[in-house]
Amino acid sequence: MIPLRLDEVAEATGGVVHGCDDPASVLVDGPVTTDSRECGPGGLYVARVGEHADGHDYVPAALAAGAVAVLGSRPVDGVGVVVDDVQEAFGRLARVVVDRAVAGGLHVVGITGSSGKTSTKDLLASVLAGSGETVAPVNSLNGEIGVPLTVCRVTPTTRHLVVEMGARGVGHIDYLTRIAPPAVAVVLNVGSAHVGEFGSRENIARAKSELPRAVAADGLSVLNADDPLVRGMADGLASRVVLVGTAPDADVRATGVTLDPLGRARFTLDTAGGSRPVTLRQSGAHHVGNALAVAAVALELGVGLDDVAHRLSEAVAVSRWRMEVTERPDGVTVVNDAYNANPESMLAALEALAAIETDGRRWAVLGSMLELGEDADAEHAALLGHATRLGVDEVVAVGDGARAIGVPTWVPDRDAAHDLLADRLRPGDVVLLKSSRDSGLRWLGDRLAGTGEYAPSVTLSTDPSTDPATTTSTSRAAGASSGGGGGVRPDDGHARAGAGPDGILDGSRDDILDDDRGERPDETSGTDHTSEPGDTDSDGMHSDTTRPPTSPDGTGDGSDTSETGDGGRAR
Repeated sequence: MIPLRLDEVAEATGGVVHGCDDPASVLVDGPVTTDSRECGPGGLYVARVGEHADGHDYVPAALAAGAVAVLGSRPVDGVGVVVDDVQEAFGRLARVVVDRAVAGGLHVVGITGSSGKTSTKDLLASVLAGSGETVAPVNSLNGEIGVPLTVCRVTPTTRHLVVEMGARGVGHIDYLTRIAPPAVAVVLNVGSAHVGEFGSRENIARAKSELPRAVAADGLSVLNADDPLVRGMADGLASRVVLVGTAPDADVRATGVTLDPLGRARFTLDTAGGSRPVTLRQSGAHHVGNALAVAAVALELGVGLDDVAHRLSEAVAVSRWRMEVTERPDGVTVVNDAYNANPESMLAALEALAAIETDGRRWAVLGSMLELGEDADAEHAALLGHATRLGVDEVVAVGDGARAIGVPTWVPDRDAAHDLLADRLRPGDVVLLKSSRDSGLRWLGDRLAGTGEYAPSVTLSTDPSTDPATTTSTSRAAGASSGGGGGVRPDDGHARAGAGPDGILDGSRDDILDDDRGERPDETSGTDHTSEPGDTDSDGMHSDTTRPPTSPDGTGDGSDTSETGDGGRAR
């Protein structure tokens, strides 16, 4: 956190100081968090009121852990700043932090898209870390609470801030850009995630376009040349535009794309400044587009082409359940890509499965895709055609929501799927797990792979040279948390005291509240809907602004395609 006096916090949030006669003498320079377990010396505890719990009840624990003040909606026993709306006030505070950091040389990069935001954010953080201290979201913090939490990790020495921005309605991303105005914007794609809430892909495109429209004339918008809806966003932008993709007119382009036996891409990175070979360490050809966007941003921020190509080739996975490849001792390969799903990411995962070389069978274990509206049944049914065309040998549908896939092999839940697979998987088989978060197939993937809470032991690797194809997903995620260059802030949620078996704290976390494990019975959990878009307060910077459209649970959202968490349903 950039140090702020308590009177400055009160001024930024429009709040009133309680429990302190001299707020100018209280310095907030420690962690800013919505989770009392993460409080530390000099920190600020943000007390949110949720549907199941009230963060104010955990103020004693926060203060005992070292927090010097509380941002809440009512006075507490201790030093606090009382505001009318904690969420809006938190956004205002984050904006003050950003403004001060930008004045000191910080570069803010915003990333959005219907899928791939989190993987791209992780990859960009890894590449930028070698050129200066870099802060990026933990997992998929991308909404009205997650963005301020990320911003408040910035310190006076931070040079790059990567912000993931999601939305479930028009106006959500616009709000987030008012918290963290981007100097560089990245739009990866426009898919069908949340189309049931947006109404159409065109409306999704309109929402995503709020990010590049927020970039000033001296900034840069990086747009996917291969997605017509994204390419079309270039019209009328104030900023410069760089197109990335495989299209002939792309400014940053991939040519000669090939895949290795584990489906990892090799390609030539072509730019105006020259060409370099790149070998990615993530399975799936869809990561090529993510890498091109990262390359364009890094070049804009002054990273040399040689370093860009080298760092892209060295970067390993950070966030869990995104194309995690585990080769079991018995010869079965498990591909756990079950953090979330939409039609486009389902197809990308099936294509990645088809690209993995094997002497055995290819299995696709698929759960439901949520928030697809009236097209849900048709989109699920289309998966069988994709799998057949790609040569997938066995398709297993899991859960009532996946019945529409229409395959003979249907099971009611994860346990039944595990029993079936344990009996039928053979050496040489490759099994893909893919579903929306609510289906919980990521836990089945951990169980099959022997990772996460099912690992016999948890060894957190810090060696960036570890081959992600042969290590457990837990060690890969932890090993990558340093960004491969040592410049990413270490407080990124991995390998923390009190962490769960997967190295991630549970419960009131804005990033990883898991529906099937339940909300932690303390604190509100102020989490963003971690699915992908980010929602939010329309402005958050001015007291007279109104909130953007909210989802039925009142959260406004916090996600888009890759995450769905709960968010504590803070009001």
